[in-house]
Amino acid sequence: MDPLLLKTLHLLGVFTLFSSLGAILLGSTGKKGASMLHGIALLLIVAIGFAMLKKPPMGQFWWMIKLVMWLFLGAAPVLAKRKVLPAPVVMILCLAAAAVAAWLGLRKPF
Repeated sequence: MDPLLLKTLHLLGVFTLFSSLGAILLGSTGKKGASMLHGIALLLIVAIGFAMLKKPPMGQFWWMIKLVMWLFLGAAPVLAKRKVLPAPVVMILCLAAAAVAAWLGLRKPF
């Protein structure tokens, strides 16, 4: 597939993920639909991410760290729902994880 199309779809998944996270963490109505959108966005992100990699570089570890951040972003609504962390703190941590994931994807430092 065209790399530009894959990157565009990957970013669409990221935008959808954060829209749904905002609705889940900060909204009071429509959480079921936002939760479904959250799961769909997570699947889109990981599927397109692996499609862009084609074959994961086993000697490099940046993509493994991004996968751990993806798992955190998937568990973030549960952390807020069960009151492990307050919702604004979860949102700040999610934004920080997204910034680090973007840096890892662009720089591929290790």
